[in-house]
Amino acid sequence: MTRSHFADVVIVGTGMGGGTLAWALRDSGARILLVERGDFLPGEPQNWSAEAVFIENRYKAKEQWRDASGGWFSPGVHYFVGGNTKVYGAALPRLRDADFGEMQHAGGISPAWPISYAELAPHYDRAERLYWVHGEAGADPTDPPRTGPFPYPPMPADPYMEELAERFRQQGLHPSPLPVGLDYRPGGRCIRCGTCDAFPCRVLAKGDADACAVRPALESPNVELWTNALATRVIADGRGDQVTGVEVRRGGETHRVEAGFVVVAAGAVNSAALLLRSATGRHPNGLGNSSGLIGRNYMVHTNSVLVAIDPRRPNTTVFQKSVSINDFYHAGFDPEFPFPMGNLQPVGKLQSAMMRGAAPHVPSRALGIAASHSVDWWVMSEDLPDPANRVTLDAGGDIVVHWRPNNLAAHDRLMRHAKTMLRRAGYPILLDQRMGIATNSHQCGTIRFGDDPAASVLDSLCRAHDLDNLFIVDASFFPSSTAVNPALTIAAQALRVGDHLRERLGAAARAVATRGAVEA
Repeated sequence: MTRSHFADVVIVGTGMGGGTLAWALRDSGARILLVERGDFLPGEPQNWSAEAVFIENRYKAKEQWRDASGGWFSPGVHYFVGGNTKVYGAALPRLRDADFGEMQHAGGISPAWPISYAELAPHYDRAERLYWVHGEAGADPTDPPRTGPFPYPPMPADPYMEELAERFRQQGLHPSPLPVGLDYRPGGRCIRCGTCDAFPCRVLAKGDADACAVRPALESPNVELWTNALATRVIADGRGDQVTGVEVRRGGETHRVEAGFVVVAAGAVNSAALLLRSATGRHPNGLGNSSGLIGRNYMVHTNSVLVAIDPRRPNTTVFQKSVSINDFYHAGFDPEFPFPMGNLQPVGKLQSAMMRGAAPHVPSRALGIAASHSVDWWVMSEDLPDPANRVTLDAGGDIVVHWRPNNLAAHDRLMRHAKTMLRRAGYPILLDQRMGIATNSHQCGTIRFGDDPAASVLDSLCRAHDLDNLFIVDASFFPSSTAVNPALTIAAQALRVGDHLRERLGAAARAVATRGAVEA
C-alpha cells in the first residue's frame, strides 16, 4: 500500500547541503520535509573510542559498493542526521579565488565554475557564522578576499604545534590557523579533546549539519524530519519537465511525497544513483540526464596520510588540527614544477588503534610508541574531472564506482616537499600511505553545474536544466574538486540556493493568493 503526503519542499539528505538548506528555509512559511535514510547518531561512550570507531566501524554504513573490476568495497559513508559531517574533522576553509577559474595542472585542466568567488563570498560569510568557524583573516597568503574577520578567533594550538609552526616559518613557509567549525565560543561546549577528527562528538560541540542546521530548523513548526526513510525514486510528471515528488520507503511501507520542489542532497554517489534509478520513458538514461553527464566526472581528491616520527621527542598534543600550510597550493613555489600541488593540514592525533588497519601485524605497543612520538598530516591534491571516472548501477541496481586517480605528478611532488619540510623540522622517520577508492569523504562532481545544458546537468543555482523544480545541493554540483575541504562551499551554495527558493516559494504563494482573490 502506498501512502500519500504533501510538502512544499522535500529535501533528500540532511548533510551539509540538505541540512543547511532546511535551516535556510525554516522561516519561509513553506512546509519542508527532510528525508534521512539514517537516524540520529546516538550519544554514547563509544563516540570517543578509537576501537569502536576504527576497528569495529561502529558508525560506518554497512553497505558495500562495487569497483570497476566488479569487486566489493566498504565506502566511507555514514547514514545519520547530519550525514558525514557527524564524523568529519570540521575543517571549513573557503575555496581560493583562483579555484573558480580555469587552471592548468600537471595532469590536465581544472575547469572554470559558472559562478565567481565574489558571488559566493557573502554566503561564505553566512556559512561561517552558522557553523562556528574559527580562523584568522590574512594569516594565509593564499586566502581569498574577505570583508571582515572570521566569526571567532583561531583555535589555540598546543605548545608542540606552535613550536612546529615556528620551525616551518624558519624554512620560509607560512603556516596559518586552519579554519575549523567548533563550539569553542565563550561558554561553548568544545573541550578540545583528542577525539574530534573522524569521531562523533558526544557533546555536540562539532560544527556539523545536525547540531548547527537540522536541530535549529526543526524548532520551526513548518519543518518535519523523517528518519530511517530511504528515498528510492524521484517522480516526474507525464511531460517530463517537472518533478512531482519522491517515493520513500519507511517503516516497511512505501510513501509517495508530493512536493512543489524536490531537492536531492544525498552525497555525490547516492544522489547520482537516485537520479539514475529514477529513469522514465522521457528520461531513459536517468532523470534530468539529457547531457549524459549524471554520474560522470566523479572526484574525491588524491589523499595521503603522512606520519612524521621523532623518537627523541614525544608529542603531547591533544587537539592537533590547528594549522594549515598552503605554500604549495598555487603554481610558483617550485620553479622545476610550474603547477599547483595542493594543501597540507594535520589529521586528528593518531592513536595506536587508528594505525592498526594500516599495520595489522605490528604489535600494539610499538604502534602506541610510534603514535605518541608522531605528528600526522593529510596531504591533499586536486583530483581532475574525467568522464570515465563515474558512478553507475549494475544489473542488480548496486552502485558501481569507476575511479582511477589522476594528477598524481602533483601529488607526488607535494609529498616530496612535505617530507623535506618535516625532515628539516627534525623528523627522521616518515611513513606515508595513499588513500584508495574506499576513502571518499570528499566525493564530488557527479552532477556538475554550468551554463551550457549540453556540458552540465545543473544551472548555476543547482537547478536541473531539464526539470524546472529539481535541485541538487551536495558536492555533486562541483565542476572541479580543488584541493581544500569542500564542506563550507557546499553550505555556502546551499544558502545561495535557499535565497532563490525563498523567492520562488514567495512568488508561488502570491500567485495562489491572487487566484483566490479573483475567484472570490
